[in-house]
Amino acid sequence: MDKNTIIGFVLIAAVLIGFSWYSQPSAEEIAAQHTQDSLTLVAKQRAEKQQKAAEDARKKTLTSVAKEDTTVLFYASMKGTAQNIVLKNSKVELTLSTKGGTVAKAVIKNFKDHNGNKDVTLFTEKDQRLNFLLAGKNSNIITEDLFFTPSQVTDSTVTMTATTGQGQAIVLHYLLGKDYMLHASMQVNGMADLFAPTYRSMDVEWTDKARQQERGFTFENRYSTLTYHLTKGGTDYLNATSEKKDEPVEEAIDWIAFKNQFFSAVMIAKNDFAPNSLMTSIPQEKGSGYLKDYAAKAKTFFDPTGKTPTEFEFYFGPNDFRLLQSVEQQSKFGKDLELQRLVYLGWPLFRIINRWFTLYVFDGLTAMNINMGIVLILITLLLKLITFPLVKKSYMSSAKMRVLKPKLDEATKQYDKPEDQMQKQQAMMTMYSKYGVSPLSGCLPMLIQMPIWIAMFNFVPNAIQLRGESFLWIQDLSTYDPIWEWHDSLWLIGDHLSLTCILFCVANVLYSIMTMRQQRDQMVGQQAEQMKVMQYMMYVMPVMFFFMFNDYSSGLNFYYFVSLFFSAAIMWALRRTTNDEKLLAILEANYQENKNNPKKTSGLAARLEAMAKQQEEMKRRREELDRKRRG
Repeated sequence: MDKNTIIGFVLIAAVLIGFSWYSQPSAEEIAAQHTQDSLTLVAKQRAEKQQKAAEDARKKTLTSVAKEDTTVLFYASMKGTAQNIVLKNSKVELTLSTKGGTVAKAVIKNFKDHNGNKDVTLFTEKDQRLNFLLAGKNSNIITEDLFFTPSQVTDSTVTMTATTGQGQAIVLHYLLGKDYMLHASMQVNGMADLFAPTYRSMDVEWTDKARQQERGFTFENRYSTLTYHLTKGGTDYLNATSEKKDEPVEEAIDWIAFKNQFFSAVMIAKNDFAPNSLMTSIPQEKGSGYLKDYAAKAKTFFDPTGKTPTEFEFYFGPNDFRLLQSVEQQSKFGKDLELQRLVYLGWPLFRIINRWFTLYVFDGLTAMNINMGIVLILITLLLKLITFPLVKKSYMSSAKMRVLKPKLDEATKQYDKPEDQMQKQQAMMTMYSKYGVSPLSGCLPMLIQMPIWIAMFNFVPNAIQLRGESFLWIQDLSTYDPIWEWHDSLWLIGDHLSLTCILFCVANVLYSIMTMRQQRDQMVGQQAEQMKVMQYMMYVMPVMFFFMFNDYSSGLNFYYFVSLFFSAAIMWALRRTTNDEKLLAILEANYQENKNNPKKTSGLAARLEAMAKQQEEMKRRREELDRKRRG
């Protein structure tokens, strides 16, 4: 990278920063925009309320008419009083309502919410609804309008029945497992004549307004998605930040999950959900108490004869990779559900690292029952030990270039003109080759460590084991650790300052200074001057990281801080233990050996040599043409 290119990058950065500052709205404009946003939000909420009220009124009217119409098939089941039936074990408590016959409330035990309650309420009746719709020849049957009669009630089982006056019935049976899995089946009795001969599917409508469960709204919202599993394998999800309404899924799917960062509600169909299911995810406003408005409209198997039930399984629980693997074994459907994919581990390469390395290390350390902050430190230390040989190789390559710098300065001092840079590079590569030095060897450790950094970027925010865990001043490693908070959100910063983010960014600046100084010590001629310009660009990155990571979890920022600390410590130790005189003596020995046994130039040096010869030949031809023109 030449000086002009570097200056170009600096100017581009300056223009972008200047434009961002110039285009930043004034306090009056911000206040006006805030007022306008508030008015827009109020108008949107009013419109949604009016729409919901109109829909509720329509349904109420239809229901009222049906209730008064004694000829309606389920006339007897459309009147009654809703009762709650509670199924529970040591892990979860599910409340089923006799109105509609489905789960109206789900409470996950032994997980505190961000308000300090001892259990997490995943949803209540006002947040969630599940409706089954059967299209008969003469009329539709809508289960949410029916009152079911409970029977065979225990802590783990209940049977819900809605009947007609002619002995026909819809029967819902529920069985709660030992953990978080609820098995459900739906079956009809004596209703075969009510449906067309070819009728073999029913409609499922499921909606849920996902509650904010964690302290950081923006961070949790980023990891809360409507996720689904394709029957052919693999998962997909709706975009977490944009609004999606009735997004079609063209392939058949096994399950649909309304996912929060650390908890999910999952509905699994034994006979799949048919292709062209419609999915909806609408992000909610900060401060509303909700993250997303989820909805799914799908079709699944239905037997009007009643011989074969329609079966579902529901998971209401934490997004724990190992737990999801074990719970899946409790499924009665015999499918490879891949429920553990609810824990996002990154793109394929990073998922492989997290799946087959990070998870096993994390499991081993957490089994020791030590503080999660210590776990992050030990993981970082282990990764540094694994990559140390490559880091040492990289440093030694830099050290060799540093001790050779006086010789390189002397060998290339005649190439100071800009047009001579190619010859200068070729001369430098020739010198490196003679002394047995490979400048590119320093790049390999960075290529190795970068995937690890990105893998941890995906792993830490999704590790539920960090949720609610404290370390030093950090109260919760799964969310930000504010040292200062305020009410109104500021541009690019938000409504708080995170201490671990500040430490990470400061450490990044100091580490950049160390690495830039090391690189500057090994550069020759104009390269050292160009590096002075380049280093200012390196200082911009930590500033950008601050705006990016201020809202991220303190556990992730702490990991990056510790990683940079160990990297700096390793570099310092290597610098202190490297004897430049002995290293130069080794290089001189290599030079004599290569001089006595010359090797053919290869690789980058050969290419640079060829390019230099081409440039020299072109220069010679231009000079010859100039002489002919003057002659």
